[in-house]
Amino acid sequence: MPRQREASPLLSLPGAVPAEAPDEGVAAHYGDLFREQRTLADGRGLVDLSHRGVVTVSGPERLSWLHLLLTQHVSDLAPGHATEALILSANGHIEHALYLVDDGETTWLHTEPGDEEALIAYLESMKFFYRVEVADRTDEYAVVHLPAGSIAEAPKDAVVRETPHGRDLFLPRGELESFAAAHGPAVGTLALEALRVEAHRPRLGMETDHRTIPHELGWLGTAVHLQKGCYRGQETVARVHNLGKPPRRLVFLHLDGSEVHLPPHGAPVRLAADGAEGRQLGFVTTSARHHELGPIALALVKRNVPVDAPLLAESTAAAQEVVVEP
Repeated sequence: MPRQREASPLLSLPGAVPAEAPDEGVAAHYGDLFREQRTLADGRGLVDLSHRGVVTVSGPERLSWLHLLLTQHVSDLAPGHATEALILSANGHIEHALYLVDDGETTWLHTEPGDEEALIAYLESMKFFYRVEVADRTDEYAVVHLPAGSIAEAPKDAVVRETPHGRDLFLPRGELESFAAAHGPAVGTLALEALRVEAHRPRLGMETDHRTIPHELGWLGTAVHLQKGCYRGQETVARVHNLGKPPRRLVFLHLDGSEVHLPPHGAPVRLAADGAEGRQLGFVTTSARHHELGPIALALVKRNVPVDAPLLAESTAAAQEVVVEP
């Protein structure tokens, strides 16, 4: 089992409510979920992601070596250029999702909480004679997310990963409290998750299970380079892309706003016409309450589910929007 780490010091802030799995150790919210969402949408505040794993890869051959292992083209990754990548099984199933940036000397990445140990074990097993060093830096560095539009200045000693969705800072842990005090308000993970669902962005362990392939989640557009050389699982990626269709597809759901209960991760999805006892056609991956859209969710359903069919997410009526084409 992954080792337990200390809870974030930002959990001592007024109103902080601890998050549940998979985000234990940081705050789910600080007392007002919708206000916190609007804060992020307005380009203000910060999200404490100090529970996420931080891994570095250094050495003169780091990028050419990572290029052999990842789904993304990183052999010529320019300093400061953010990207994301996957590590697949031999059958093309998603095992790890990595969020990377290189500072010119070291490649920095963060991954799902607790996943860093398995990731490092895999990377170490693939070093062979390459001049690379892999290190777990989670105890030294905390990930902090600044939303798109934020004017907060990153400390000079922080590595910054800038994306259209905002900036991820790899901040020395000792600076977390002072940075939050200067650039708050602190915003919980539930607000960030609601905006992630709105943007249809998949997350490892939420939108994935043991047999998920990148095509099902729309990850081909952001985390997979279809023209790069061989890597583990590439045969499946190429075959499905060129010759077939993925067996499932990600959908965005507008949930019935009159329901108090949100369907949890794993809740069955069925055709509304078949009722609550109908055949299961998929499952809810993430649900959230959005400050403008109301209750929403992502779900993974069979490819042949009609795109205009009303659905039931557990017992909640749901209208779907296409994320991945059938």
